[in-house]
Amino acid sequence: MSLLSIISILLTVSALFAWLNYHTLKLPTTIGIMVISLLFSLVLVILGAFGFESGVNMAEQLVAQIDFNKALLNGMLGFLLFAGAMHVNLDDLIEAKWVIGLLASVGLFISTALVGVGTYLILNLVGIELSFAYCLLFGALISPTDPVAVMGILKTAGVSKKLETKITGESLFNDGVAIVVFLALYGIAVNGDQVDFGHIGHLFLQEAVGGALFGFVCGYIVLQMLKHVDNYQVEVLLTLALVAGGSTAATGLHLSAPIAVVVAGLMIGNQGRRAAMSKETVKQLDTFWELIDEILNAVLFLLIGLEVMILSSDAKIWLIGLVLAVLVIGSRLIAVTVPVTALRLHRDFHPHVIKILTWGGLRGGISVALALAIPAGPERDIVVTITYVIVVLSILLQGLTINKLVAATRQAEPAG
Repeated sequence: MSLLSIISILLTVSALFAWLNYHTLKLPTTIGIMVISLLFSLVLVILGAFGFESGVNMAEQLVAQIDFNKALLNGMLGFLLFAGAMHVNLDDLIEAKWVIGLLASVGLFISTALVGVGTYLILNLVGIELSFAYCLLFGALISPTDPVAVMGILKTAGVSKKLETKITGESLFNDGVAIVVFLALYGIAVNGDQVDFGHIGHLFLQEAVGGALFGFVCGYIVLQMLKHVDNYQVEVLLTLALVAGGSTAATGLHLSAPIAVVVAGLMIGNQGRRAAMSKETVKQLDTFWELIDEILNAVLFLLIGLEVMILSSDAKIWLIGLVLAVLVIGSRLIAVTVPVTALRLHRDFHPHVIKILTWGGLRGGISVALALAIPAGPERDIVVTITYVIVVLSILLQGLTINKLVAATRQAEPAG
């Protein structure tokens, strides 16, 4: 099946499921699409068990032809991150730089270690063999909060602007850091590399810091180009080229494309609006990127729902996934509590900031994509299935209740 045919089918099914959600479930669009696609996949699996295999085989072949890892990390993610970063106020982000920086680094390291150790102990307890290195690898891929899921849910959650900046800022940057940690642990778990902190430090500098500098340079160049044109069609095209070309170039240079795109998006969304665009351009640019964001979100959450068809059918692993979902939330709580408690010595925070940051840290497509990057084998089957269970639970449980948690804590006067 050609790439155009696959894209056409995904867009058509996404639109149909969005329509069904609007008239039936009435959930937030992305969550509704995922729920319906998940139910659709389960129905196909059940029909296949009763002998109706033709439709199931066609659906499985379609899903198998889609490389979720490449489609997200090397395709959709850059556009989604840029769309989100464009709407983040840089002044608010700088004000919250310490908490965002600590959550995206120290918090992620803490979560990776806690989840890795906890997973190793729990799996050994129930007789499932998975090496400690693979458990740490799982900890790295499940620890980052997903910017796509987070930003999609925060639109309707009613979180205060300061808290929204903290949650969004962390999710925009921690996936880039998480990918660096994942790559380092991948070499140890899969390739048998020795633990080399010098190599890990070099990898971090190259990917994360190098990615940020590259994004700044690309953003600055496009910003200067925007200042010398007053035609919104050309300006929209320039931002589109910035994301597509910048992501491809960053990947080719072994730099963090997600971090590069976020930095460029912050520049265009802040300095670009103030100094390089007319009101008409700002309006058209926002409309364009909001549409891109909605379409790609719809397709991404459809894919997450459909992925269930290629997962392990071992019920024991699915049950372990439920147990580890609790471990991931507990690890997130500790990973948030440590940096926030340290910073509380010097500044004030919303009294319920730890609760909201913990529950608002959704897992999403990035975790699934990283899990699918693991080479085929029994380890991959275990990690992918557990990751999928946790991601779906996170999006459904946390995504559908974060607004209720915010409403329950709204009595407190936000202080930071």
